Amino acid sequence: MERLICLAMGYIFGLFETGFIYGKLKGIDIRQHGSGNSGSTNTLRVLGKKAGIIVLIGDVLKCVIPCIITRVIFKDLVDMTLLLVLYTGFGVVLGHNFPFYMNFKGGKGIASTGGVIISVFDLRIFLICLAVFLLTVFITRYVSLGSILGVTSFFITWTVLAVYGALPIGQMFVLESCIVVFAFACLGIFRHRSNIKRLLTGTENKFGAKK
Repeated sequence: MERLICLAMGYIFGLFETGFIYGKLKGIDIRQHGSGNSGSTNTLRVLGKKAGIIVLIGDVLKCVIPCIITRVIFKDLVDMTLLLVLYTGFGVVLGHNFPFYMNFKGGKGIASTGGVIISVFDLRIFLICLAVFLLTVFITRYVSLGSILGVTSFFITWTVLAVYGALPIGQMFVLESCIVVFAFACLGIFRHRSNIKRLLTGTENKFGAKK
């Protein structure tokens, strides 16, 4: 029941589609421009740096806030609090990626996944994922590749730390937590399937490149 509550709460928060709302305030449907999704990267390309930063912050916060609420509500369930934070975050990503009121056409969930990583409150995981993302984008200028490798590093780092008992989570929930984080990685990669095709054919857009 706790897991379902967290998923539902997360999904509701995820429905706050920052990019779509910001675009509407500017008189456009962000899904009709650029790559066609409502995430921060497409908003940056279409509406500029200020819009991209605002949407990025919004997409991160809409995950951090419910995750903090989860920690408060379930603080007595010490061994599984972190697991429930993951479920809440996954609900946010589902709401962001598949908002029912937008015909299930949302973003790709990377910024919201970043919100989950922040909400875990583990500096090791945060720094590794951030370093992988930034280094990849710096070297290749492909935000999509940085995103894919970033969510993959989240799964790998989490699994290593969880298996070796380096995370504040009960032993009986270690495998389940790894499965949930694996779901984050799979969903992130799945949402970038069109980007992967363009990466393989050399037609993917590079960050900062002129249209």
